[in-house]
Amino acid sequence: MKPILLQHDLLDSTSFCVIVPTYNNQKTLKKVLDSILDYTVNIIIVNDGSTDETFEILKQYSQLTQIHHPKNLGKGRALRNGFRKALEQNFEYAITIDSDGQHFASDIPNFITAIQKEPNALLIGSRNMTQENVPKKSSFGNKFSNFWFKFETGIKLEDTQSGFRLYPLQLLPKQFYTNKFEFEIEVIVRSAWKGIVVKNIPIQVLYDPAERVSHFRPFRDFTRISILNTVLVTNALLYIKPRDFFRRAKKKGFKKFFLEDILESKDSNFKKSAAIALGIFIGFSPFWGFQTILLFTFAAIFKLNKVIAYLTSNVSFPPFIPFIIYASLQVGSIFVSSDSPLILNSSLTLDDIQKNATQYIVGSLILATVSALSVGLISYLLLTAFTKKHSEKSL
Repeated sequence: MKPILLQHDLLDSTSFCVIVPTYNNQKTLKKVLDSILDYTVNIIIVNDGSTDETFEILKQYSQLTQIHHPKNLGKGRALRNGFRKALEQNFEYAITIDSDGQHFASDIPNFITAIQKEPNALLIGSRNMTQENVPKKSSFGNKFSNFWFKFETGIKLEDTQSGFRLYPLQLLPKQFYTNKFEFEIEVIVRSAWKGIVVKNIPIQVLYDPAERVSHFRPFRDFTRISILNTVLVTNALLYIKPRDFFRRAKKKGFKKFFLEDILESKDSNFKKSAAIALGIFIGFSPFWGFQTILLFTFAAIFKLNKVIAYLTSNVSFPPFIPFIIYASLQVGSIFVSSDSPLILNSSLTLDDIQKNATQYIVGSLILATVSALSVGLISYLLLTAFTKKHSEKSL
């Protein structure tokens, strides 16, 4: 049996510092710093333009690294400057802890233990959001953030908003675009996109209404977070998810990937054929420019295989688009009359299509629906036959 390391040996075995961003938290700042000093002297304090007694309090900690912003720049900017200083001091990891007194420095060894088991991960402390005194806006905001993080990355977390975290400094993205509270969302999403493992570890939390001061401005900051999530979702749907799909397929080999990850996925034949039908419907639909976003949105809502849906949506591959448009117009002409019927030849222009927009939209939706149902049914029958034949071979 291996000897158990003493706590200080455990902490000394990892190159880490603790970054404490602070803004007008004079009631709790000293208590937070003193509690961290029980575990390490490698502390970087970022005073983000505080206007209370913070500067006077920090004079008592002249032995610690301090960064002072002349004005409030936001938590994101405070963390980014803290990361930069930590890298200059050659630390491998940075633990961030809020200065409002909600976190317990006694959880620091838990982060170090976890990172030694899984090096280079990004660890987020998971709070018990059901306990007493947890603000309703914090609980709602966390659920909201968890949902979008999973949508953007495919990773399910219990807490994506906790400020008590451990970051692998060398692996983080080099450039960020946000400076306020929303930075803590941007950094974990873009880290996950880089392939960094992002996971929760349990932590204690204290919400003391008598001491805790929150600088979260519900309307303004929630708006910022919503705008950021819109950008991240768009990027995920148009670039990240297709990129990851082709990377997995290329790494495994397209034939093997198709047989193992698609045909033999855990989904039922019905769900596979439903994903095919969804892809066909979106591919034929008139929502040009929004097809990928709609595809992944509906696939997520109905829990369908995104890979299958994405593959079959490519029925609208550019060379086929003129034929899809013409077929839609022909189908639409059965239900919508037009004074200028179209003929598919080299004289067909965009103006001709615009004049028959209603005919095209109606026709494309009917064509999409009929094609999706037909292909979905055929796919179900073929998949069922394939599954039966494969089962018989394995007996």
